[in-house]
Amino acid sequence: MNVPLLDLHPQMTLFRDQILDAVTSVIDSTRYILGSEVSGFEEEVAAYCGTRFGVGVSSGTDALLVSLMALGIGPGDLVLTTPYTFFATMGSILRVGARPVFADIEPGTMNIDPGEVERILEADRAGQQRIRAMLPVHLFGQCADMGRLLQLADRYRIPVIEDAAQAIGAQFPLVEDTSVTWKRAGAMGTLGCFSFFPSKNLGGIGDGGMVVTSDAELDRILRSCRNHGAEPKYYHARIGGNFRLDPIQAVVLSIKLPHLEEWHRARRRNAGLYRELFSRAGLTDNPVVLPAEAYRDVKGADNANYHIYNQFVIRVPERDALRRFLQDNGIGCEIYYPLCLHQQACLEPLGYGSQSFPVAEQAARESLALPIFPELQQEQIAYVVDKISEFF
Repeated sequence: MNVPLLDLHPQMTLFRDQILDAVTSVIDSTRYILGSEVSGFEEEVAAYCGTRFGVGVSSGTDALLVSLMALGIGPGDLVLTTPYTFFATMGSILRVGARPVFADIEPGTMNIDPGEVERILEADRAGQQRIRAMLPVHLFGQCADMGRLLQLADRYRIPVIEDAAQAIGAQFPLVEDTSVTWKRAGAMGTLGCFSFFPSKNLGGIGDGGMVVTSDAELDRILRSCRNHGAEPKYYHARIGGNFRLDPIQAVVLSIKLPHLEEWHRARRRNAGLYRELFSRAGLTDNPVVLPAEAYRDVKGADNANYHIYNQFVIRVPERDALRRFLQDNGIGCEIYYPLCLHQQACLEPLGYGSQSFPVAEQAARESLALPIFPELQQEQIAYVVDKISEFF
């Protein structure tokens, strides 16, 4: 049996005629830069997330970059983030001339550890106070502990940029007074950043991204920054870039957005079947550690997207051997991520080589993503678990 890590054909088959009609309409209009298609999609995403504004940009990476630019982060500044995520998180910090400060991750969720964040912020306050922003990542479709992170951000008076590239629609239980309010990823910090890369839960037919915010002034600056800093045209009060979302991507994503909740439910249903089958096989916890669901038992979780499973990532000490075995048996799988950010060669000249984040480094040695896309069939999931059982 063949089980791909991701199969986009079912979605394309479902929406092919709509997408072709919408894309043809854009082509025939001859209006190829921004326009009503982009502004309409921006409004749809902002409404979905629960923010006042959405600013469409060219990729998830550029969403991070333009957010840092809008906040005035630059040379000499430090940005606190996680060492265990995709390179774009760190790359965007470096591109504005700032430097990353890493806090280790939690072993369960593999998201940034608020205890480590607090320790670093306290040390920074006792020193030169150079940390100008916090950039947590909602890894694999589950929010970082935004309750504690927002408290720390408020205490130390720094903005929060949510890297929600893998987590559009994921929810976090914020405690307000004595009640629990489930907030969507991207809507809790100062700015929230999304990617519409094709492999995401809401994926386009190319690159695309968005920044959401409820701050009117930041919305204005973001729109200027994505268009070379012009405000108005040909008048540049700041330096920006060409970060505009393409209207072709906007119309495709607008077609898909109404189906996003259905796809979230399918991914969580698939995750539930994995858990059931791994348990029956006697593989849970040892030797296979399943993804943590940090907010599953919080009030209201039954109706919340506490995890949207952009990836279903298990942890096994024999990761590399298991990966080869699964691939040899027709099962797609991938390592997210084989090397922590502080270990990347581009940071060697900056002296990061001596740093150590043991929890993140262990995750990099053990993590393996299994197929989880919405259209995955039960027999395919059963085959994956059977083969993992056979391996052990």
